[in-house]
This record gives sequence, structure tokens and C-alpha cells, in this order.
Amino acid sequence: MGSTRLTIISADTHAGADIQGYRPYLDSSWHNDFDVWARGFESAWLDADDDDFFLNFDSERRMAALEADGISAEVVFPNTYPPFFPGRSLAGAAPETATDYARQWAGLQAHNRWVVDFCAATPGRRKAVIQILPNVVDDAVAEIQWAARHPEICGALLSSVPPNTVAPLYDASYDRLWAACVDAGLPVASHAGSGAPALPDHPATMPILVYEYAFWSHRTIWHLIFGGVFERFPDLQFAITEQGGCKWLGALARGLDEKLDTLIDPEKQTVKFDRSSLATQTQRPSDALAQNCWLGASFLQAHDVPHRHDVALERIMWGADFPHNEGTTPHTREALRAALCDVPVDEVRSIVGGAAARLYGFDLERLAPIAERVGPTVDEIATPLDEVPQDATSYAFLPEYQATY
Repeated sequence: MGSTRLTIISADTHAGADIQGYRPYLDSSWHNDFDVWARGFESAWLDADDDDFFLNFDSERRMAALEADGISAEVVFPNTYPPFFPGRSLAGAAPETATDYARQWAGLQAHNRWVVDFCAATPGRRKAVIQILPNVVDDAVAEIQWAARHPEICGALLSSVPPNTVAPLYDASYDRLWAACVDAGLPVASHAGSGAPALPDHPATMPILVYEYAFWSHRTIWHLIFGGVFERFPDLQFAITEQGGCKWLGALARGLDEKLDTLIDPEKQTVKFDRSSLATQTQRPSDALAQNCWLGASFLQAHDVPHRHDVALERIMWGADFPHNEGTTPHTREALRAALCDVPVDEVRSIVGGAAARLYGFDLERLAPIAERVGPTVDEIATPLDEVPQDATSYAFLPEYQATY
């Protein structure tokens, strides 16, 4: 008989050093530039001075908060501001000049090295997705090779590329990068919030960006599929993170299949064009999604659950989005009950921890004693949620929140 407790691995959390915390991880040649930059730095975060901000880098307080929420382990994406970045790197566009690239790449490398030490403070319970830039493939490949030597690293974040900045990600110039990720056994990850083109300062900008975020974030998926990246690198794994539950992925799979059928069948074409460009497209988009893609489903909701088998159930991963305000903490148990109370227990175990363990390399046996101490029981998550906690701020509790485009 299996454990009565669930091992929850959040496939979507965020952490980063405070500004001065990055200085020791920069090469000394950057220290003077860093000191000038740091003196003029102003955070755009409204909660940068809030006590919860320290959860980004205070390892003991952070782990205590996660344990209180029933979470045994976490996959850490970047947060805060790496040195020399004009904004959070998670949503930033690729640098436009060689000078900006050199500065921001030094800053990202400082973050990547900081996060290795941050994860090492909790062995086996915290793994990081480092961040790379698309500008210089040689640098990105070298960083992946460095990452492969550190068990605390479980993936590489590559932000969606806005139009007309650097080459699109299906360009053959990136093939050495994909090969390096496969050789290192590291999945490539994307995260919501990147890929949008710059818009002017205008009252309409924010609602436009909020509505279009999903489109720009998802855009990398069809670029990689139609660009043949997964055909050239069938072992490449791609993790799509915090992009709106799971219902949209099945709809996307059907839509991409239908579009491909329309393009390759002369009788279905509404626009005539040279079909030779699709001659090498042998993989169905839906198959690529099922075989090469994983979904960090922040946040899975009750209306998503009937669609969990649309693409690949075993690749859906729960994410708490800690410590963000829209995350489920401190009500992850309630969020899981709201979404998964009617789901068979073997499927629940896969969604809340098993899939993340398979993709990111967590040892479930090593985590089992922790889950016995902090994890929710199977019966607890199987109990329907009658009332949303009054102080809940997560999208997980909105009845029909989903990605739109």
C-alpha cells in the first residue's frame, strides 16, 4: 500500500538575490560598473520593500513557508533583478547592442552561480532553471556545459524572442544550443511574460500586454514545431511554464494539426503557395507536444481537469508560483482540492510531483520522508473545496481564468 501523503514538487517557483547579493558572483572586472549601476538602481516592484521580498533569498524562511504549505521540493525560476538589467530578466527582451549584451550576460551568469549555491543549501529539495540569452550561441553553449556539472541545475530558461530582435529560435544557428542541452540532459524552459514587442507608454499598453501575453509566450511552441527543431532533436525536452492551466494546450494541438493539414493538402488550401518548404515536416504538431513538451500548469483549475488527457497527462506539472502574489501559497492545499478532488490518486500523484520528478531529476524516495512530515494526505486533497479562503489572491481560485489569444 502506498503512502497516504502526497509529495508535492512545485514546478514553478521564483527566487533571486537582492542587489548586493549578486556582487560576489560577478567577475571583479565588473565591480566598478556594478557599484555605479547599483547606486542608481530603483526597483519597479511595488512590494520590493515588503517583508515577503526576503523570501526570494532567505533560504530558511522560504523553506519554512513552503513546508507550511505542504510543498516538499521546488523548481526555481529567476526573480528579482540581475546586475545591469533594466527590468526583471524573466520577461526581458534580448539585449539590442553588444555593450548591453556583455553587461547583461555578466549579470545573468552572476544569477546562475548564485542560484547554484542557493539550491545547495537544501540538497535534493531545490533545483534551479538557469537563464541563457540567444544573442551569442557560443556563450549559451558554454553555459549549458558549465550547468551540466552542477546537479542543482535542472534546466535552461530561454525567454520567448520578440519579433525582429534576434534570429527566431527555429533558425539553424541555434542547433548547437539544442544539441548541448540534449547532451547535458537539460530541458529548455519557457515562462510566461516574455516575447512581446515593445509598446509605447500609453494608457492602452497594459491591457493590451495582459491580453497578448499568452500569445507571445506560446509563440515559441509553433516556431519550434513548424521549424523542425523537434524533428532534428527528438530527445530535446521543452517545458512550458505558467501559461494558463492545461485546457489551452489541447486546443492548440488540434489547431496546429488542422493548420498543417490545410497547408499540405492542395485541396484544402485557401492560399496557394510553394509547399516544398513543408517537405521535411513529418511530425504531427500534436505528437511533438505529446513527445517533446511538458506543461508547468500554473495554475490548474477545475475547468482544466476534464482536459488533462488531451495531450499527455503524464507531462502536466503543478506549480505554486511561490512567492508571487498570484501564487497559491499559503493555500496550495485548498487550490489542489478545488482542482483535483475528483481525480484518481495515481493521476494526482503524477500532477503534483511525479511529472516534475521525471523531467527535472528529483529523487522521490529521498523526498518521501519529507512528504510524510509536510505533505497533504490523499484524503485531504480528495475532499471538495466548499469555500475559497477569504485572503486568497491566486488565479487558481478564479472559476474560468485561462490563457487568451
